[in-house]
Amino acid sequence: MIRLVHSSALTWALGYVLLGLAALAAFAVTLWYAWNVTIFSAREEILLDDAQRLTEVFRHEGIAALTARINERIAMQIAGERTLLLTDSGYRRLAGNLPAWPQGIPEQRGSHAVMADLAGQPTHTLLVQRTLAGGYHLLVGRDLALFLPLERRFAWGLAAAMSFLFVVGIAGAILIRRELLTRVEGMRQTVAAIMQGDLRRRLPTAKSGDELDTLAQTLNGMLEHIEHLIHGISNVSNSIAHDLRTPLTELRSRLEELTVTRPPPPETFAEIDAAVADVDRVMRIFSALLRLAEIDSGARRSGFVRVDAAAVAAEVVEFYEPAAEQKGVVFSFQTDGDAAVAGDPVLLAQALSNLIDNSLKSVCAPGAISVRVGTRADGAVEIAVADDGPGIADADKPKVTERFFRGDASRGSPGVGLGLSIVEAVAKLHGGVLHLLDNHPGLLAQMVLPVSDGRPGR
Repeated sequence: MIRLVHSSALTWALGYVLLGLAALAAFAVTLWYAWNVTIFSAREEILLDDAQRLTEVFRHEGIAALTARINERIAMQIAGERTLLLTDSGYRRLAGNLPAWPQGIPEQRGSHAVMADLAGQPTHTLLVQRTLAGGYHLLVGRDLALFLPLERRFAWGLAAAMSFLFVVGIAGAILIRRELLTRVEGMRQTVAAIMQGDLRRRLPTAKSGDELDTLAQTLNGMLEHIEHLIHGISNVSNSIAHDLRTPLTELRSRLEELTVTRPPPPETFAEIDAAVADVDRVMRIFSALLRLAEIDSGARRSGFVRVDAAAVAAEVVEFYEPAAEQKGVVFSFQTDGDAAVAGDPVLLAQALSNLIDNSLKSVCAPGAISVRVGTRADGAVEIAVADDGPGIADADKPKVTERFFRGDASRGSPGVGLGLSIVEAVAKLHGGVLHLLDNHPGLLAQMVLPVSDGRPGR
């Protein structure tokens, strides 16, 4: 019973029922008022016309003719249809169907609603009074209860309509509540299962397209994303543990060997240099993870400025030219001119550096690497790095942006598997996307960014 009282569905349904009852009552009151005003006015107008006609009879034909006319009207009419009374100046009855002058009627002419004795029964009557020449008094009236049965039927009909609306509203409210509780219970069970660790469960949908279906579909999308993130965290944790274990194990072995063997200084310093390299590798992993966390949080977006992507790319290309020349790789750069975007120049340079670094690792002499910055037909700015190396297998392309993922072709090369993850994160931070395409042969990596709107930040 407590759940029923505190049901939102029942509360809303009852609210609409009460609103409907209030609207029906307001309509009925208005109609009742209009009915009474109209009927009362019509009755009064008819009585005034009757009184005027009888007054004209008296004026033209005298008191005897008026008396005869009143008696004739009473003889012809239905009992109680009309109330008529003619008295002399002393209020003594001369003609009519009232036994005496009613009590409580003022002396001045006009309309009066009084209780009159008609055929021995007290009757609520509307009377019109006229004072004639010679002191005669004329009353013309009508029973106000003539339409009382119709008014009672109207009241009963209104009560029946309100009762029907209330009963149907209550029944509808209970049915709506039952339907909502059924669907909410399904959602509750799914959420409870998810809280217990079953991340594959999804909220049930009725495919009706209603508001609850829309909410369930939205929440299912959120659950898909949460499941993906949790699996990503789990994979990242495993990858971090795996990638850190190797350099830390090597570092411990080197130090332990130095402690046990205590070699001469040249060998000792060589082992120390190798240990420093292992520490640097660990620090690079942590630095990349911290950079990814900073990018994912969106904190760098507040420092966005208008950046010329072509100028940033030119500086990065200039930095990598000696390394490409030393490796015997042809390194080229092409730009269409100014390519302005709203972004962080440091992050854009980092992303482009990662793409070029990946190409340098995979391309052998006499290979070629080309960097191009330009504006696409849709106005977006494209930063592309193409090489003629082995490329990336189609099966691996959806995975290479996952953190710590390393394909078979890259397992022997240095790196921690975070380079393309950082590039994709930078692209998303700038509202863009990263495309990895075949260059036939090699890889074509395209970072597509929206054009700057002229504002320094977003």
